[in-house]
Amino acid sequence: MTVDAGFKPAPIKPIISFADLDRIDVRVGTIVLVEDVAGSDKLLKLTVDFGDHRRSILAGMKQEREHPREIEGQQALFVVNLEPKKMMGEVSEGMLFDIGYADGVKPALAVPESRIPNGTRAG
Repeated sequence: MTVDAGFKPAPIKPIISFADLDRIDVRVGTIVLVEDVAGSDKLLKLTVDFGDHRRSILAGMKQEREHPREIEGQQALFVVNLEPKKMMGEVSEGMLFDIGYADGVKPALAVPESRIPNGTRAG
């Protein structure tokens, strides 16, 4: 694996308080199903198991992966306390954490280093 020697990290965002950070609920979930969103070139619908419930999370990653269903069965980190958002006739009930998209790098999932129970909180 090579690292792009020309990559320059973006400036750090403004300082936030621990209280602000504590309001964000990040949890581990297992991606059990990946489906296309009709009419969208970017969105995929992820069905995610959080241990005590499942929810749908839309992710704009269709063009980032040659075989999007390859992430089925993988655990990843998700923000679970965002207000639901309707896109392309589907409702997203959270946000997938991925690494790299905002910096123009091929995104990778933010994942725990070993399997842990679904619903486990980060932080």
